[in-house]
Amino acid sequence: MELSEAIKKVRLELCLSQEGLARELHVGFTSVNRWENNHAKPNQIARHALIELCKNRSISPELIELLLKIK
Repeated sequence: MELSEAIKKVRLELCLSQEGLARELHVGFTSVNRWENNHAKPNQIARHALIELCKNRSISPELIELLLKIK
């Protein structure tokens, strides 16, 4: 699974729109859109925020591990 797919899966599990996820991570909507369309990757701060959001919202540990591993 690619990072773009993992981000989309997390967003869908959280029942958030791209805009909603962007608000949660304090980034712009276009950033989330680019991540999901594999045009860009989240920087370290955004990736850390995404992982923390997953931990706080009880996303499956397997998906969190995947986010940690994928470069």
